[in-house]
Amino acid sequence: MAGKVAAVVVAGGRGLRAGGELPKQYRQICGEPVIRRALLAFARHAEISIVQPVIHPADKELYVAATQDMRLLPAVAGAELRQGSVRAGLEALVPHAPELVLVHDAARPFVSGALITRAIAAARASAATVPAIGVTDTVKSVDASGMITGTVDRTALRMVQTPQAFAFTPLLDAHRRAQTAAREDFTDDAALAEWAGLKVSTFQGEADNVKLTTDEDFTRMEAWELVALGDTCVGFGFDVHQFADGDHVVLGGVRIPHHRGLAGHSDADVVLHAIVDAILGALAEGDIGVHFPPSDPQWRGASSDRFLSFAVERVRARGGRIAHLDITIVCEAPRIGPHRDAVRARIAEIAGIPITRIGVKATTSEKMGFTGRGEGMAAFATATVRLPWSD
Repeated sequence: MAGKVAAVVVAGGRGLRAGGELPKQYRQICGEPVIRRALLAFARHAEISIVQPVIHPADKELYVAATQDMRLLPAVAGAELRQGSVRAGLEALVPHAPELVLVHDAARPFVSGALITRAIAAARASAATVPAIGVTDTVKSVDASGMITGTVDRTALRMVQTPQAFAFTPLLDAHRRAQTAAREDFTDDAALAEWAGLKVSTFQGEADNVKLTTDEDFTRMEAWELVALGDTCVGFGFDVHQFADGDHVVLGGVRIPHHRGLAGHSDADVVLHAIVDAILGALAEGDIGVHFPPSDPQWRGASSDRFLSFAVERVRARGGRIAHLDITIVCEAPRIGPHRDAVRARIAEIAGIPITRIGVKATTSEKMGFTGRGEGMAAFATATVRLPWSD
């Protein structure tokens, strides 16, 4: 059986060339922090067991805000130079004893799942390997005054990216040897591995796996993403459940004490059911009953987070992103206000989007209708989903 695969995502730099008030890894692309995008790519990958973030100590609050709903190892503090930050991440992984480790720069938020898969496969075949793409422009050498001194043969040149993938123990050993030798000048882990005597291979990188360095990079990539995900679809969902015997209700995946429960085939989570229908509506893929029919006994008493996870995965399978979820709960009781943020946080965790992109509101029906009579609860949801353009 293949061993554990870990990822070290380095975000300890200050990113001053990118401009702005925040370090570049905490700036946003289409409303999502750069570091969150990079971490999610690894956290969601089926072959990655553990993800170790490395951050600057001064960025702890920014980091927590960007990752509060993600399952990651506790972030460790980086060093002044990238090499020291990677070493800190590797040392933190020692108790977990991974077989392979992928080292990635948080400033590359567009890393794809396919690239991560290729990195892991390449590392299993070669203990040290890096993604690389060919040089397409003509390359010139110049002197100190900027005058051209020659044309470089580009056929043997490659531009190297991350994630770079290695057998864990040899890479950690190489980093420790470099520290002992006071060598802190390596610009990537491949260069350090070469110095340590490891043979480093290459595998196919991706042109879209760009590193955000300047303010112009942010402008260009945000425009690119808006074009790529320019098909904005909106779905609407509605659900209702009757009150029944019980001592709590489940709303948005949160157990809320109440003198009555809600009746339903699953856990009767009226909020998540409405959200699922809204997302499926935006995708034009039916409704919750189509995919999870109440006549099927396997869904009896099921936790509704499974239904929302399914809907979210359907968005990802289409290459899309959930841009916003807005929910209105209608009931006379229980009071929703004290639980609002817990509900938002749980929905954010299940959907894999920032809590800032989830709105939860509550209202009564002024004692009118079945909700006004205390016979049940209702929820309305709207989902905004961005999809790639299609015919």
